[in-house]
Amino acid sequence: MVEIVSPLEPDYRRGAHGNREGGSGVTLSETQPGSIVQLAAWPGQDEALRKVIQTVTGLHLDAVPGAGAIVENTAAFGFAPGRWLVVDQAEGRGETLRDRIGSDLGTVCDLSHGRTAIAVEGERAERLLSKLYALDFSAGAFPVGQAKSTAHHDVFTLIHRTGVDRFDLYVYRSFARSFWHLLRASAEEFGYTVE
Repeated sequence: MVEIVSPLEPDYRRGAHGNREGGSGVTLSETQPGSIVQLAAWPGQDEALRKVIQTVTGLHLDAVPGAGAIVENTAAFGFAPGRWLVVDQAEGRGETLRDRIGSDLGTVCDLSHGRTAIAVEGERAERLLSKLYALDFSAGAFPVGQAKSTAHHDVFTLIHRTGVDRFDLYVYRSFARSFWHLLRASAEEFGYTVE
């Protein structure tokens, strides 16, 4: 297996940073899942493709874009009509999905080496992300399990709320280091920890 070097190196500095008066309001980390897979349904095949995703992952997915589910080491969510992202800590999820879906229902694209996954967690996570994106991150408007696709300037981001105070962000690998600098600078006022 080829070792993949993080695009955040050498700027990934573990430890406590920023305003330390109140402790760390946010924890930032690169999660490095084994599989990040995007699926897109052919016209009229949304429901059938969604059911295959549910069968393979064991996750119940609602038909509403943005709806998602999380079980142990696997998460999946819709981010546009007929499009889903499946994230798994195990490698090879793309091949499994491709084998089950074939070419009749839609396309499967393994993005594991094309995306960087960053977790933003802590009591100030909502506020930090609100500085970057024109979205309502409150629990009522953005509940656990839900996902949204958006952009900060030219950096397209898929955001999945995976916990009460946790969001997983997926950005293009080529923009990851620049985005990491922005994220860290935006977290300075809260104090943050890099794990």
